[in-house]
This record gives sequence, structure tokens and C-alpha cells, in this order.
Amino acid sequence: MFLGIDIGTSAVKGVLIDDDDRVLAEASAPLEVQRPALLWAEQDPESWWTATQDIIDRLASSHSMASVVAIGLSGQMLAVTLLDEHDRPLRPALLWNDGRAADECVEIESRIPNFAQRVGCRAMPGFPAPKLAWLARHEPELLARARRVLLAKDYVRLRLTGGAVSDVADASATLLMETVDVRWSEEIASACGISTSVLPTLVASGEISGQLRPQIAARWGFRDGTVVAGGAGDNMCGGVGAAVIARGDAFISLGTSGVYFVANDRFVPALSRGMHTHRHAIDGLFCQQAVVLSAASSLSWLARLLHVESVERFVADIESAALAPGDVPLFTPYLGGERTPYNDPLATATMSGMRFTTTPLHLGRAVLDGVALAIADCHDALLADGAPIERVRLIGGGARSGLWAEIIATVLDRTLELPAEGVIGPALGAARLARQSVGGPLLGSAQGNHRVVTPRREWRDAYARKRDVFHTQYAALRER
Repeated sequence: MFLGIDIGTSAVKGVLIDDDDRVLAEASAPLEVQRPALLWAEQDPESWWTATQDIIDRLASSHSMASVVAIGLSGQMLAVTLLDEHDRPLRPALLWNDGRAADECVEIESRIPNFAQRVGCRAMPGFPAPKLAWLARHEPELLARARRVLLAKDYVRLRLTGGAVSDVADASATLLMETVDVRWSEEIASACGISTSVLPTLVASGEISGQLRPQIAARWGFRDGTVVAGGAGDNMCGGVGAAVIARGDAFISLGTSGVYFVANDRFVPALSRGMHTHRHAIDGLFCQQAVVLSAASSLSWLARLLHVESVERFVADIESAALAPGDVPLFTPYLGGERTPYNDPLATATMSGMRFTTTPLHLGRAVLDGVALAIADCHDALLADGAPIERVRLIGGGARSGLWAEIIATVLDRTLELPAEGVIGPALGAARLARQSVGGPLLGSAQGNHRVVTPRREWRDAYARKRDVFHTQYAALRER
């Protein structure tokens, strides 16, 4: 068996697969995000480890861990984790959707020549480099005590193996690495207030990064010498999980955020519109990405406001209501700012066009529509940058909703593929990379079938009109 672990934003997920990609078991443990100030988003790194132990406990209760040959790691990208000389967290980790470092983005680009061309994108608040510069300015004594700076999954790797290691795909998104040359940049690190000596060793995603500590192996009954693969960030692992592993392959992920990911065999740095280019988990490939910061999290937010106990039941009721797009309010999903196409951490969400007849189901459908319209902005931005979009797959928890898939297909005017294993994409991708690290094939022979979702032609005109109004909402608020 091969174990894939995904350190997400809202949960840690684990999956066991066999040589042929058959899913043998799954487990999940929830996580919470703390927002102690406007634009801030943080998590306690220990919560990642606690949740990881929980899911391994659950998997070990039904399957012998002695059969696990290798472990792969996936995780939320961009989280800045500072550790002291005893590998203890110095503060909560700054997450990918933390927007406090806008001023530092300007300063970094003014100090580093050709910054975007070297790292793959402009400096943006959610990325590690500007967040480290923020810490250097606002918490300098604490940053000076840091002996390691790790990403989320790499903190879990440290707990599993004792080694400070990262993969080149996830590391390329820190904006601290020369993406083409695959090396940490001392110049960029220094501009952000650190030395590269605190950064982890780099390995390939499908390469062995270390072995389980003996006490960890003994706790769950893993064999001595069980290896841990390099793995990758959740977007790259999502690509591996969805078999997006060749030029022109693409996926849209409906998770906490919405990600539009396109594989390319050329390095095309993103210079505008809040997009970014990094290394893929597949050797020789890069990935062009556009991001909606609040996707399924917008639906969770609305459910909390409405005191809805089950988001799944809420979505089922929205689907049953069969509402027409023209009868639904307009929602812009900028609850935590927006990355693509605005790169604006101060962008705010709107809900407009409500009447006395508007019900909670209308508001829920508005959220589905609004996220789809934001994804359409990502699609247009990627095409404008020359991304070679050919086959598009839909993955993530939101992909369970057939209605949401139809809305996105209609707004994009594209057929979408929904792989059977799409909901567990990143954890599955991590398990596949684990298998590759010990000489096995990246893809097994028992991949599940996918179904195809086509645009709803009767909705096309209504969504075209909504897109026009959608863009005026951001512009009107921005002018204020």
C-alpha cells in the first residue's frame, strides 16, 4: 500500500491506495483557521501534526501499516512556519490567504531586479517571501530566533522523519527560489530578512526525502525504513491526482479556494492579473495558476450566517430548487480579497439584486454562480497569458455538486471532465508520488472512470449578462 497525506486548510486528509490505484481507505480530521486581525489568517502548526496523527490512527484501525511501502505528502501552499532551535513553532503559521504583507510586496520588487521573471510571478501578499519581510519589519526579534522556515507539509515531514526537506514544486511557490535554476536565492532571502541557511534541503517530488523515525514507525506498526517521498503542494498533487501530467492538461479545483491549474512544458512567468507560475510535481513541467481565494469557503461562510447545519444538505436543496440564473442575486466572492485577476487583498464581497422573494436557497445559488463567474475570470486571464488549455477536469469537494459543475461548464462554455477520484485529488496525488519514489509507476492501471459535464445552452445568455454586471461590482467599490 501507499499512504498519501494532504495537510489542507480546513482538514488533513489521508488515503491508502494499492499498486493499481484502488482506494482502500480514507480518513479526514478537521482544522480551524484563526483570524486575529483584519486580513490575517493563521493556524497552529501543532494542529497539523495532531490531525495527521488522528487520520493515521483511523487508517491503522482498519489496515496494517506494515503493508505501507512509502508515504507521500501534500499540503496547503505558502504557509510560513517559524521554528526555534528545538524545532518548536515560534508563532502561528501565516497562511496562503493572509493579506497583511501588501507593502512588503512593493518593497521586494523594488529591491530585486527582474523578480517575477526569476521566481515565476509578481510578489503578492499571500506568498512566503513578502510575509517574511513583514515579519522582519514587525516581529524582528522573533524572526531572528527562527532556525527553520518550513511549509505546512514540510513541518509534518519534520515530525515524521526528523529531516528539514521540501520538494522543488512547493518550494518554487515561496518566491524565494530561482525557479529555472532550482536553487534558493540568497539575494531574495536576504531582502526578506532571512538567510537560506534556515530553508530546507530540496528534492524532487517523486524522490525519497527520508525515512520514518523509528519511534514513529513503531507507534503505528510501519516497517523499519518506510520512506517518505518529496511530495508537492496541494495544487501540484491535485494535478497528479487528476492525471493532469502533460502539456495542455488542466484542472479546476473547488476547495477552500478555487484553483485553475494548467500544465505547460515552458516556463511562462506571470507578470500581471494575480496569476503565478511554478514548477509542477512532474519533472520537466511547469504550472500556470489562477486563484479565487474564496470558493467553497464562500458557501461555508453563507451556511454559518444562515445557521445551516449541513452544507451538503443545503447544496442538495439548492439543486432541487431548480432556480433560473436570471432569478438569482449576484454575488462577488471576495470575502478575503482576491488574487486573480485583481491581486487585491482589500477587495470585498457583494450580494446584490435581492428582493422580498429572495430565499436562503437563492442566496446559496448566488454563491455557486459567483464562484463560477470568478473562475471564468481566471480562465480568461490564463488564456491571455498563452496557457495551453486543452482538457479541463473538475476536482475538489465542490465537484460533488452536479449543479455547480454545470454552472461552471456553462460560464466557461467548455466541457468538463469529473474524474471519479477527483474529490481526494491532492492526497491521491501524494500517494502516487510515494509509489513513484520507490520505482513504481506514477499512475496505476485501475484509474476510475470520469463523467463529462456539458454547458447548459439555455443558461448561456443569462450568465453572459451576469458577467457584465459582475465586473462592474468590483470596479464600483474599488473607485470608492
